[in-house]
Amino acid sequence: MAAASGFSAALAGAAVETFSRRNQRRPSTASSSSSFCATSSSISSANWISISAKPALVGHSRVGTRGPFPWCEATSDRETAAAAASEAVAAGSSQASSFSALEQLKASSGDRYTKERSSIAVIGLSVHTAPVEMREKLAVPEAQWSRATAELCDLHHIEEAAVLSTCNRMEIYVVALSWHRGIREVMAWMSKISGIPVEELRQHLFMLRDGDAIRHLFEVSAGLDSLVLGEGQILAQVKQVVRIGQGSGGLGKVIDRLFKDAITAGKRVRSETNISSGAVSVSSAAVELALMKLPRSRALSARMLLVGAGKMGKLVIKHLAAKGCTSVVVVNRSEERVAALREELKGMDINYKPLSEMHSCAAKSDVIFTSTASEVPLFLKEDVEVLPPVSEAAGGSRLFIDIAVPRNVGSCVSEVGTARVFNVDDLKEVVEANREDRLRKATEAQSIIEEELRRFEAWRDSLETVPTIKRLRSYADRIRLSELEKCLQKIGDDDLRKRFRKALDEMSTGIVNKLLHGPLQHLRCDGSDSRNLDEMLENMHALNRMFSLDTEKSVLEQKIKSKVEKAQR
Repeated sequence: MAAASGFSAALAGAAVETFSRRNQRRPSTASSSSSFCATSSSISSANWISISAKPALVGHSRVGTRGPFPWCEATSDRETAAAAASEAVAAGSSQASSFSALEQLKASSGDRYTKERSSIAVIGLSVHTAPVEMREKLAVPEAQWSRATAELCDLHHIEEAAVLSTCNRMEIYVVALSWHRGIREVMAWMSKISGIPVEELRQHLFMLRDGDAIRHLFEVSAGLDSLVLGEGQILAQVKQVVRIGQGSGGLGKVIDRLFKDAITAGKRVRSETNISSGAVSVSSAAVELALMKLPRSRALSARMLLVGAGKMGKLVIKHLAAKGCTSVVVVNRSEERVAALREELKGMDINYKPLSEMHSCAAKSDVIFTSTASEVPLFLKEDVEVLPPVSEAAGGSRLFIDIAVPRNVGSCVSEVGTARVFNVDDLKEVVEANREDRLRKATEAQSIIEEELRRFEAWRDSLETVPTIKRLRSYADRIRLSELEKCLQKIGDDDLRKRFRKALDEMSTGIVNKLLHGPLQHLRCDGSDSRNLDEMLENMHALNRMFSLDTEKSVLEQKIKSKVEKAQR
């Protein structure tokens, strides 16, 4: 009940804020009024809190911009006045019921809730804006996504929510009844679960609204916001949000459609541009090169050896696993890092060997990756000459792929007839060629993103007519039932009433359906034609005026009553 009272105060605050705003808009000789008008002309209602800038684009494609996004807040006089009014009402009406607050809100025809539809927003942080230490504190395990979504939907101004939490990002997508208050509530929730003060969070958060938020999710799903352009894992993670949401029933209509359209956009970008092909890092290029040089029949079953389990070595193993290799021997000074890799990649057989067994392990390997910080070569000509030859089935030559600087494999090894040596310079050409190709494809992908964005926005616009359709049908049916009852009372005979009631009911329903068919047809549009969509919205407003349907306030009542009932439970 306390929660309901708190929500009541918030709603009453909204009503008082509206009253304050309406009075401030009226022409007046008071200096405060002229000051407000000057402020409102420079700060639009849609930008009281400005949206943070996004990373720089090449053409339209995102480049790997790191570091925090700029954060700023534009605070107008009217927001300050609204906040003060809201606090005053909250202090004085803590005992007021939720529904009395609702009545105040309904009476406020100029309130922004009835003038602006709910906003889609995303607020979060990613590898581009926040260090791993902060991302770890905000990370939400997959098993808790449903619970987190439910907690977010319990916030007073949040209608729908979804959480996308991965190793590289933690993003919260919401449909907010009030953009400003909803964002503040989400930020407070993020601060609560992480223990990080809001002031510190702000330095790393990004925030996007409506079209920008929708575009961002589509780009994320397509891999355009990833460190490696076009990487495929993020699409699977977006799919998992939908899968878990459907299983728990936690996704609302708009968020569900948003994520499904994002999946469609991600699939289209990958299939129509082939953006995920080609290595774009030294480690991935090393693995790709090795698999290219091996006979296709032995590529995944070749005996792999990695010398050095540092950062680059770890990435080599991850790329091998991603390509389908199931076994690798790792030579390292200590077993600690190898054990951590084994724990992380449980589906792969990772065998540790000490540095003292490096040459004996090399004798049993077809491909040798080297990635250590050694300042002297680990393999020289005389070391490789004594190694047993590689079978013809594995290509007949032992591959040395050296991604270390300084080099771990001496240049003299290339003189051995049974060995082929590749170093970082050989790989850089592959990487740069692939990176340029991906950037070009990312630019092409933007046209696909635009198509899917327009399709989603058209669907969202078409939802505006649904309340009008329902209210018009309800209005017509009330008249039909009233007139039917008058007719039956005039007939008077109970037997006759029973005999003809069903026939009269069906006849009157048929008449209403035929009369409504034309108007309702003009309220239906698939959104593919912008002209038809504009006409549909004009028709909707005309019907609202002609029949006094007042659908905007009706929708608002439904949303707020739902929130109040949830708070009272």
